[in-house]
Amino acid sequence: MSQMNPRPSVGMVGIGAMGMPMARRLHQLGYPVLVRDIRAAAEDEAGAAGMAVCTSPAAMSRCVDIVVLVVVNAAQIRDVLSGVDGLLSGTDGDAAQRRARAVMLCSTIAPQDAADFSSQLVMRGMACIDAPVSGGPARARDGSMSMMLAAPHATLDEWSGLMTDMAGKRFVISQAPGDGAKAKLINNMLAGTNLVAGAEALALAQKLGLDGHLMFDVINASSGASWVFADRMKRALEADYEPRAAASILTKDVGLATAMARSVDHATPLADAALVRFKATLAQGWADLDDAAVIKTWQGQ
Repeated sequence: MSQMNPRPSVGMVGIGAMGMPMARRLHQLGYPVLVRDIRAAAEDEAGAAGMAVCTSPAAMSRCVDIVVLVVVNAAQIRDVLSGVDGLLSGTDGDAAQRRARAVMLCSTIAPQDAADFSSQLVMRGMACIDAPVSGGPARARDGSMSMMLAAPHATLDEWSGLMTDMAGKRFVISQAPGDGAKAKLINNMLAGTNLVAGAEALALAQKLGLDGHLMFDVINASSGASWVFADRMKRALEADYEPRAAASILTKDVGLATAMARSVDHATPLADAALVRFKATLAQGWADLDDAAVIKTWQGQ
């Protein structure tokens, strides 16, 4: 439970697959939660659950103690911060009226973008926590997801109660924003590679005439098991591609990871191959399906 008394008010920008369950959890725990999303349906859902809806990030910054960004990419973060009615928009007088003291970056973005956003925020008198999250919507909802943190120790200490309530596993990577993003991209590179390998194996089993459900059980009880295989291939066997994590998102993440690797002259042949398969998934028009849909590229569906 949060150590701050009273609980800080939290603004959540981006209430999608991860942001909505994160917002619902904090609301249930008694945090004042205000939300903002570009989709009216998401805002309506949050409003029906008892959360307040803000008209803009600028308005939110005047009403909350901390803003948590769970948007899709760096371009959307840039818009939230510096776009029309953005968090940092307006004159110095408006900045003086700002209540929000910190911004938490929970999106998966390039390390340099995280570092740049942090510098921008610090220059405007706000703390920044590079805090990408992982674990999926169910773990976001029950607070058992993981969070990779990079921020000065004083900032992490100030918001430790909130982060404890958000994530059951919190890893302090360093004090330098951008390092959290590096850790998240390495994780997602491996998750994406494991997912493609698992889909390839299960599709082969089916093509050989083996029972897919039986092979799913065999693999999960054997050395080929992985968390992402168990999670995604269970959906694939039921042809359930309702997006918990859209294929476009993991494609973006693996692309960022391989670009990061190239920047330090590190070869990633397996991740490169996985990225080709993810791009083939998107080329088939399946970008908005769950990333388990990568198996469909072998099934000819």
